[in-house]
Amino acid sequence: MMRKCKSGKFLFILAFFAASIGSAAAQVYPSRPITLVIPAPAGGPGDALARLLGETMRASLGQPIIIENIGGANGTIGTSRVARAAPDGYTLILGNWNSQMAASAFYHVPYDILEDFAPISLVAVSRLWLIGKLAFPAKDAVELIAWLKANPNRASAASVGTGSAAHICGIHFQNITGTQFQFVFYRGGGPAYQDLVGGHVDLMCAEGSGTLPLLRDGKIKAFGVMAKARWFAAPEVPTMDEVGAPGLYIPWWQGLWAPRGTPGEVIAKLNDAVGKALADPAVSRVLSQLGLDVPSDDQRRPEAVRSFHKAEIEKWWPIIKAANIKPE
Repeated sequence: MMRKCKSGKFLFILAFFAASIGSAAAQVYPSRPITLVIPAPAGGPGDALARLLGETMRASLGQPIIIENIGGANGTIGTSRVARAAPDGYTLILGNWNSQMAASAFYHVPYDILEDFAPISLVAVSRLWLIGKLAFPAKDAVELIAWLKANPNRASAASVGTGSAAHICGIHFQNITGTQFQFVFYRGGGPAYQDLVGGHVDLMCAEGSGTLPLLRDGKIKAFGVMAKARWFAAPEVPTMDEVGAPGLYIPWWQGLWAPRGTPGEVIAKLNDAVGKALADPAVSRVLSQLGLDVPSDDQRRPEAVRSFHKAEIEKWWPIIKAANIKPE
């Protein structure tokens, strides 16, 4: 009996010390650089946001944040890298509508997109819009629809992989307008933007913040915003509802996730660092210039992000699967 009690006491002491060590580890976190994976090639919409966040979060965390671009398979390769990482807060992902939601609807992935990641914070929300090369014959959306109807399958549209927001948006546009064009698939937004500017592809349903500078520089034209209201960053561009192609509103969101099992204290510290970065006046100005909406503090809470993430999966997976989209 005495031996059993001593054994129980010993186990209690071990558990106490293990908890103390874990707490101490969380208190000194981070003690080395943090890797932030962008699940897309360089030049896409996540790059500017990641670098802006990284520089500002460094001040509160006391460690540099190293950006690692891993593109391919609609973001699933980069997402897999994070899913396999140690749950210690040193490997994170700046995930988005594609990588953290849409791709898992039709790719066979080695992770559960909801259960195998710990949400840290929602970071920003943008718009999708339909843009075109500068030399495209149509000057506005009405002319675009008419031209596409008169020239079926003669136009090309860039898409960031199959089943991406760009792809879903393009499919819906064809269905609602009775038009047809050919998709050209790219590994990421950066290469697609380059080909659009170069005139090698005609159209694209693109994320707004990454392509807004191209419109401002006169390198592309914009036909319509896929939203219920005009975009504050480009108010001269009508909504697609206004030009007769209503009904699809994709909020292009980006957020931070860590591998499942990352300590709660680490998640809380990262969430706080994101909040401080987004509250910085200089960061707010840049995000506004990029046309990005910043979520409220309540929307950024990890538990709120998880609920939002789950709701997005429940909303979009049936739509994506109904489109019978196959992996590249």
